[in-house]
Formats: sequence, structure tokens, C-alpha cells
Amino acid sequence: MSRDVDFLTFFIMWARLQGWVVPMLHVRICVWLEHCVDPERVLMVFRGAAKSTIYAVYKAWKLYRNRSQRSLVWSADNETAGMLTADTINVLRNHPLCAGMLTKKPGAKRFWVIGARDARNPSMRANGVNSNATGARADDVDFDDIEVPGNIETPEARKKLRDRISESTHIAVPGAQKTFIGTPHAHDSIYPERIKAGAATLIIPLFELATRYTKTDERTRYKIRFEPAEDGLYVIAGIHTGARMLREGVDYQVEAGEIVFAKPPRALVDVYSGCAWPERFTRAEIEIRRRETRTINAWDSQYMLEAKPLTEVRLDPARITPYAVPLTIRRANNAVALFLGKVQIVAAACRWDPSSGKLKSDLSGVGVVLQDDGGRRYIHRVAAVRGEIAEFASDGKTIVGGQVWQLCDLIEELHIPRVSVETNGIGGFAPTVLRAAITQRRKSNPKLQCAVVEVDSTTNKNKRILEAFEPLLLSRGMLWAHMDVLVDPDTKEKAPFWAQMRDWNPGLTDQPDDLLDAVAGAISETPERFRAIGGISPSAQPEDWRPTAGVYEVAFDR
Repeated sequence: MSRDVDFLTFFIMWARLQGWVVPMLHVRICVWLEHCVDPERVLMVFRGAAKSTIYAVYKAWKLYRNRSQRSLVWSADNETAGMLTADTINVLRNHPLCAGMLTKKPGAKRFWVIGARDARNPSMRANGVNSNATGARADDVDFDDIEVPGNIETPEARKKLRDRISESTHIAVPGAQKTFIGTPHAHDSIYPERIKAGAATLIIPLFELATRYTKTDERTRYKIRFEPAEDGLYVIAGIHTGARMLREGVDYQVEAGEIVFAKPPRALVDVYSGCAWPERFTRAEIEIRRRETRTINAWDSQYMLEAKPLTEVRLDPARITPYAVPLTIRRANNAVALFLGKVQIVAAACRWDPSSGKLKSDLSGVGVVLQDDGGRRYIHRVAAVRGEIAEFASDGKTIVGGQVWQLCDLIEELHIPRVSVETNGIGGFAPTVLRAAITQRRKSNPKLQCAVVEVDSTTNKNKRILEAFEPLLLSRGMLWAHMDVLVDPDTKEKAPFWAQMRDWNPGLTDQPDDLLDAVAGAISETPERFRAIGGISPSAQPEDWRPTAGVYEVAFDR
């Protein structure tokens, strides 16, 4: 067969060999890859669309057409870059048109096809973005998933990434083509930046048509702002574990161009149509992926390909439902249960973020979060403790005060079975002293049992806070807080936790957030449970004859 075979034919031959059914989405990508000859181009397709798999076949086709072709693959790390190279080797080894093109043992990270003319620069070379590529030359520079969460979390990291990308100018030979393949992971992503600079583009989000409603606490009718495609409507409420794919005729009705709910949904609602790959992305699959996505911005970036400004992100404390009922412990029939008003509490978490070792903070944040069997979280106590980690008597051993003593008071009052301590900056000192204080307090209260767990937080703090709060806030009724957490009981003004939440900006790295971070840590430690999208008032829980059971692994100091 002539080497003039077009890429779509080459790809379909490979797809048949693999047993794939080729959707129109992949046909569209294949045609664009072959016919877009601009010196710089951007391919953005939603997560799970097999864009890197298609691109590996494309690289094999390029070598099939021209064995002198030289490509440099740059990815976030060496392993990711090597995946594209390995896929290409597999195609060259097994495609019916590529027989005899490979040596017996091609290199995993670099290889030459038989007939290549440049002994110095391989047919394909895989590099992580931080690896040295000085002296390389290439006819194609392929940036495959070069932007990932780990290398764009701070402005400094994003600048470093751009500096590395700029080196491609010195590697690409005259007439070379640069291709950026991926999805945006930051509000100032490199992909829209390259598009704005004039790069040719193919952008395919999961849905062609989209409308979002965020204020859904009062209305029951919402206008459909587009003409639905043949696949109809996809109505999704919430994000992360509270997300649901709503069903027409069960959760809503369509009347005169409006979506009608029986009662206000009280959650973020997305209305979509025109799925780019409906055979693969069924409603059930979309719901799974929505539940596994931690924030709405992550969903928008990975599936709708929208790089949003961080200034659009805010945590609204007004979406927290207040309560003022007491926490009580009940004993009956040799069993012990914890109740918040009429609601039984099935899990509790306490996070202590000591201030010791912090240059710009003199308070330690403590957050206590309770959880019922419907998955609702209750921020029951938020405290700012100050002073020494521990104060000792004259013998130098007996603890008589300090932050750990205040924590012991809290543990006893709220029956807390476990405290996690963030050890960043202070090593193991604070947890050790807290264990000693609990052991000492147990002499006067033998029933006191509380495990102390050390936590070393390595993820970006702002990301950690956003991922903990946003999914709950976007489903009204899933996050509650005691009135004393929201309003100072003495001054009747908004409490410090409310103020920190209201003023929090995910784009800033230096801001008052000690209390917010402690509560976020406690929220993240409570397990995810199934819950209804609308929420149920604590005074109106449905009856359930089934007993709640759980398995816990707890270590105690004796």
C-alpha cells in the first residue's frame, strides 16, 4: 500500500486490529491532527476521551510516512512522557503497515526507526519537563499532559513550567510544529495562553451545550437556555460524593422549555446536552465521574475545558445551616450513643493545627466535626487556643496548663475518641505532649479514651480547604454549624471562623486561615456516606429499623 495513506485510514486499521468501535469524536480528532499544519496548535479534549492514545497512533503514522521524522515528547515527568513513547512503539510493532520499522529492542524513552538518518537525535525522545533536553533537535515538539496539579499549584511553579516550555524554541528546527495536548489544571493555564497567542485549536468539551444554576434555594422552575440535542438533557446536581444524575419524570419534569422541580433543589444544578461520546459516557458513567471530582472547578476544567479565574472561587458561610441543639450521650441496654438533638451521630473528627513553629501565627486552630448517617457534617466547635503547647509544674513533668490542657477539656466535654495533629513545622513534639496530658488526665477520669494521630499534610493548603468545603456548600443542608461557631456568643458579631471563611481567597498563600484549615482537616477525616440531594432536617429524619455498625482501628495510650 502507498505511504500516502491518510491518518484516518491508518487509525481505523489500528482500531479494527484492537477491536475498537471508532466514534465520531475520534474521527474528528484524526482529521484535525492530519490537516492542521499550523506551527503551533492546541488539542484540548475532555478527560477519558483517549486523546493521548490517538496521538500515539498519529506519531506512528508520521514515522510511517517519513522515517526521518524526529519528535521530542515533553510531559509533566519522565514516566508520563515514556507512556506516549511506549504506545507509539506498540503501534509500530503491530500495525499491519509498519512491519520492519523497528529494531529488535527499541529504547523505552528513546528509539530510532530503521531508516532514520540522524544518529544523534532519535525518532522519538521522551522527557519530563524538568529533565535536560539541551542540544536536542526535533521536527515536532509534543507537549503531552505537561500541566498537572503537582506542577501548577503555586505562581512560582507555574512560572517555572513556562520557563521550561520556552526552551522548546531552541530545540525545534525551522519549520517544526509544536502541539499542546491536555486539559487545563489552573486558572492561568498554559493552554488558553497559547490559544490567545495565536495557536490553532481543537477544543471538544464533554458537552456541547451547558447551563448552570447556583441559586436554587427558592425557585422550582428553571429555563433551559438552549435547544437540546438528540441525546436530550443531562441534569446533574451537586459535586463530589453528593452529586446525582437527576431523572426526568422522577426528580424533575420538563414543561414549556423549563425544568420543573417539586421543591427547590437547594444545590448547584448543571443542565447539559450534546454529549461528545454518548456511547462511552453514559449517564451512569458521568455520575460516577462527577462523584469522583472533588470541586466544581476541577469538573469544569477537566470535562468542560474551562480554565476559571481563582477570583471566582469563594466559600460562602451563608450557605451553612445553623443549629443550636446540645450534644448529649445516651446510655441504654448496655449501649452508648451520641446525639445532636434528635439526630444520632455516627462519626466525629477533631483536628488540631498547632501554631508552634509558624512565623506569622500565634494561635492554634482546633476544629470538631460531627457526622450523621446521612453524610451531613456538623461543625460543632471551632476554637483558637493560644499560649505554650504545655505548661509544667515545678517538677518539670506534671502538665498543669497550655494548649494540650485546653484540648483535654474539649475531649472530655465532647466525648472525642480521636484527635489528629498536624505536625508540619513542629515534628512529633505536640502529639507526644498531648498523649502525656491525656494519660495524666485519665488518672482522674478513667473513662477518658482518646487516640492521638499524627498527620503530615503535604498537599497545597488552599486546595485542601477548597476540596473539603465546596462539595458540601454546593448542596444546601449538607454542612451545618453550631451557632457559637458562626456568631460570637459574647459580642453577637460574626465569629472569627465566619470571617475567615468569608474573606478566604484561594489565590493567596498568606492569609488568616488557621481555623478554616483545622475544620477542613476534620471534615476530610469523616467518611463519605450516601445522602439525599435535598437534605433532611435533623428533626425529621426517616425511621430506619437497621442498626448502625462500624469497624474502627484505634490505638490508646495506657
